[in-house]
Amino acid sequence: MRFDSHVMDLLRVGTDLVNLLTGTESAGRDWQPPTGMERRQALGAALVRDGHVPEVTEEDERLLTRFAVEARHVFEAIEADDLDEAGSKVNALLEWCQPQPRLDRFGHEWHMHFHGPTSDLGVGWAAGCAAALTMAIGSTGAGRLGICGAPRCDRVYVDHSKNGTRRFCGTPCQNRVKNAIHRRSRTTSNA
Repeated sequence: MRFDSHVMDLLRVGTDLVNLLTGTESAGRDWQPPTGMERRQALGAALVRDGHVPEVTEEDERLLTRFAVEARHVFEAIEADDLDEAGSKVNALLEWCQPQPRLDRFGHEWHMHFHGPTSDLGVGWAAGCAAALTMAIGSTGAGRLGICGAPRCDRVYVDHSKNGTRRFCGTPCQNRVKNAIHRRSRTTSNA
């Protein structure tokens, strides 16, 4: 699954937003999304570009939270192998976010980027991330979106591996599962 760097960046930010703002478990522990100023600071950290941490307003926070909640439903539909539902959820996101493709010049080259209908931070990121989800689902990449398969973890991820067999949000959850399997096999063989 190959996307250009802009789409990959938007997919990464989209999963970061979903993981930051939704869910109840992470790596075997209870998870509570941050609130108040801590939430806006965490959003700013997730949206850093070229070392610049953007100021996230309450309105940006509201829009990014709405995006994250709706995007989680997309991941859940894919995890349930219901691409019709995932497509319906993404179409609803597109209607709400209204991403607009535009060519932006970087150096001597032009690159297609997605922008929101206004220049507001939350609008722009929600629109771009919705467009990236659309491109993933509208290609062979839908199977590359997932929810961690480890117990007590509901983090979402995008599988960038060559063979597309990723099942966990990261190495810690993969190691937790492998260790649990190893402990069970040792207990079984010692019995």
